[in-house]
Amino acid sequence: MSLPLFVEVLIQGMLTGLVYGLMALGLSVIFGVVRVVNFAHGEFAVLAMYAAFVLFGLFHLDPIIASIPIAAAFFVIGYLLQRAVVQPFVTRPQHEQFILLVGLSIVIVNALLLIFGPESRHVDLPYSFDSFSIGSILIDEVRVYGALAALAVTAVLFAFFRFTSTGVAIRAAADNLVGAAVVGLDVKRLYAISFGVGLACVGAAGAIMMALTDMTPMLAPSLTLLAFTIVIVGGLGSMVGALAGGLLIGVAEAAASALASPSMKSMVSFGLLIVVLALRPQGLFGKAEA
Repeated sequence: MSLPLFVEVLIQGMLTGLVYGLMALGLSVIFGVVRVVNFAHGEFAVLAMYAAFVLFGLFHLDPIIASIPIAAAFFVIGYLLQRAVVQPFVTRPQHEQFILLVGLSIVIVNALLLIFGPESRHVDLPYSFDSFSIGSILIDEVRVYGALAALAVTAVLFAFFRFTSTGVAIRAAADNLVGAAVVGLDVKRLYAISFGVGLACVGAAGAIMMALTDMTPMLAPSLTLLAFTIVIVGGLGSMVGALAGGLLIGVAEAAASALASPSMKSMVSFGLLIVVLALRPQGLFGKAEA
């Protein structure tokens, strides 16, 4: 592989990895605060992709721009879903949480199959096949715009948790649930907001991904596995780890596709997961248990 091609592959992988990282951030936020693993994460990402597809068909709204209203809608969905359905299961055994969210994932996939069918869908954007040229290096415009959008959403998320009173309260509840309740914080409300923020992240990421790839309802399980791989590599519950894990997986998949075959992407991702679990079980940015 020539040096320009290697650099091109590296950049493309990093750009895709930023979108992956945003998707995994949602999973990390939900687990880090609510301590519930969202096994329907990939299904919500695909639901967001179909929402972007519908908005593009009706209003010719660019999926990257559509990520803003979709993220807002998913926040509301996540807030209401947590209050009405997930909250009663927060203190229940993990296998009951698993059954609940897997059941939700099956409902979402089958609803999408019923409404849209199993056919692959995509959107044709004016710049889908355009590239930025830096010397002999070509970078897809759509990936650049998608990565910039993902960075913007990530920056807003980090600012929310660092500089707003609600964000600080959520962090306090995540660090010490009993202490947060003692000082009078409404923990159930904070849980619902956190779940909404997590789904807003996956909603934005799903809309952006609609501009990057084709979709079918059956894409959902692979996206769930991808999100789990990223957060485990980065450190479950770590937002920085989710972003770093997304970048690492994005680069690894791009390198595997260029050096071997696109079918090698999943093998490389899970191989990297096994290595991390063997050498650092808590993930790259996770905290070791005492």
